[in-house]
Amino acid sequence: MSIRLLTTDDDLAKYESWVRSHPHGSLWQSIVRKRYAEACGKKVRIYVKSDERSAVSGQPLASALVIIDRTTGGYSTWEIPRGPLWLGDRAAESLLQHIIDDATKDHCMALYLSPPLELVAGRWSLVASKRPVHATATRIIDLTKSEGEILAQMHPKGRYNINVAKRHGVEIVQGSLSDLDAFYPMLQETARRDGFTVSQKSHYTRFLSNLVGSFILMAKHDKKPIAGLIGVMWQGTGIYYYGASFHEQRHLMAPYLLQWEAMRKCQAAGCTRYDLLGIEPENEGSGILLRQGFGGQVRDQGSGKWKGISEFKRKFGGAVVTYPPEQMVVLRPIVKKVLEWKRALLG
Repeated sequence: MSIRLLTTDDDLAKYESWVRSHPHGSLWQSIVRKRYAEACGKKVRIYVKSDERSAVSGQPLASALVIIDRTTGGYSTWEIPRGPLWLGDRAAESLLQHIIDDATKDHCMALYLSPPLELVAGRWSLVASKRPVHATATRIIDLTKSEGEILAQMHPKGRYNINVAKRHGVEIVQGSLSDLDAFYPMLQETARRDGFTVSQKSHYTRFLSNLVGSFILMAKHDKKPIAGLIGVMWQGTGIYYYGASFHEQRHLMAPYLLQWEAMRKCQAAGCTRYDLLGIEPENEGSGILLRQGFGGQVRDQGSGKWKGISEFKRKFGGAVVTYPPEQMVVLRPIVKKVLEWKRALLG
């Protein structure tokens, strides 16, 4: 068996095929994600553990796409978003040990990982992360059903609010990069209202410019933008990423119609699922620190901060899917603690 870094186009094409066919493969471990992260200035490594003795030589047993962030003093943090992927616990354990060895040589303070399934710890110590980047629960809408069936499984209030928006004459249009000029002020207002922070406008420009499958929809009333939604489609799954609206027009219920039209758009493109990307776990009654996985919206910690958006998404129905919480392997605890203190003091 061997563990190696993938670099050639042929290897990367085979890797993408592995991710797309894996039962827990996702956008976050895909080549699409790699190219987007690199466009954002991040370093990306892809590790694969293969079985060279199998009938199909080089068949992957485990893999991990790793995003590397450089920080003060030449140190780094490594992250495996929604990964690693594996076919056996032993394969995952040896792959992670290899990654940890490389991360240690790279002056990594901590390795963060948010696996799709519970991961058995090896020789390292897995501890709960205090900066979850990926939600531990989400709602998935089944798009294989007819439009009538999708609407029927929604909460009555969800269907009602979609119809309210239609009666008020809210129009949903396909947007473009230029619509970020209207979307970004909405996002800033929504952030102030709902208690999260946002990235610079350039982040959303990169998202729409470099992430294959991304799209923006705008809701308009009397030809004026009043709400917007940014999403992405990958391998048959539509994903809601960013949403924003002006509070003054809240009675028009535009965000509900936006979600419905996003579902219809994804369904028409061949998607079989629509991921609402993040709700408060049903067994938790207080807010949790949560970022949406591409680094845009950061929700602050505090009681009830995640409740409103979770209630909004609940109205669209779907099945609740849960994931293990983000974990980390701390490799340089003293350096990590010092930098955390510095950031707390200086901001």
